[in-house]
Amino acid sequence: MTILVIAEHDNAELKGATFNTIAAAQKIGGDIHVLVAGSGADTVAEQAAKAAGVAKVLLADGAQLGDSLAENIAAQVLAVAKDYSHILFPATASGKNVAPRVAATLDVAQISDIIGVESADTFERPIYAGNAIATVQSSDAIKVITVRTTAFDAVAAEGGSAAIDKAEAVADSGLSSFVGREVAKSDRPELAGAAVVVSGGRGMGSAENFKLLDPLADKLGAALGASRAAVDAGYAPNDWQVGQTGKIVAPQLYVAIGISGAIQHLAGMKDSKVIVAINKDAEAPIFGVADYGLVADLFQAVPELVQAL
Repeated sequence: MTILVIAEHDNAELKGATFNTIAAAQKIGGDIHVLVAGSGADTVAEQAAKAAGVAKVLLADGAQLGDSLAENIAAQVLAVAKDYSHILFPATASGKNVAPRVAATLDVAQISDIIGVESADTFERPIYAGNAIATVQSSDAIKVITVRTTAFDAVAAEGGSAAIDKAEAVADSGLSSFVGREVAKSDRPELAGAAVVVSGGRGMGSAENFKLLDPLADKLGAALGASRAAVDAGYAPNDWQVGQTGKIVAPQLYVAIGISGAIQHLAGMKDSKVIVAINKDAEAPIFGVADYGLVADLFQAVPELVQAL
């Protein structure tokens, strides 16, 4: 039994989600190979080879793979798929874009967003916004799986010494072309992998008021997040959204400020190790999952908290 993990990267650095996905592969058991598909991605392949538990790295290098177009990456995965019993993707925007194409072409049922491994053919995944856990068993010869990365502790980035083999890059599918990319730059940690997250909700009142969270995030070295209501209201950018339709996070500390705690938001952060909530409504659902709750006016409480820190 050999497992293929699809690396997520930017052609220069291996993304943290890959290490969590390798951890899920270890739970399944068997040899673990990592596919690095990109352009000029030798450094990424070297990083993947050092990851604990990896037996081999496949490096497919070509200009047509450099921009991670889903059609081309899916074709590259399919070119080697027959050699594997399991194909694992991180359940990120990229992984969710490619995995269904691979599963459909292989004519197998994709197993999405797994949070646990019972055996090589049986997995756990959340349903109904995480209110129930489904146990799914698959008899498909090749199992295509996306992994909720917050459910698995990342393997060590150092300590491995896997061989790196070159794989022939597939031709450009011609189905899509790369036009451009606007990358939001921030000195703060990446939201999905941050150890501390400070999130604001509709209770912040405006985009201007959202800046009240900056000093707190600075003090805690935190990433900034937001509820869907705050994003929809224009208080925060889309890539800050935490929840069922946003990013799933599980930091060591999650601070929810002015967030009522709708079920869609809770689905994205309730696995956080410690949850602190500040809300003036004592009946807000967020207090049902919070380890520490403060019923107070956030406009008074947050500055006082910053000063205390």
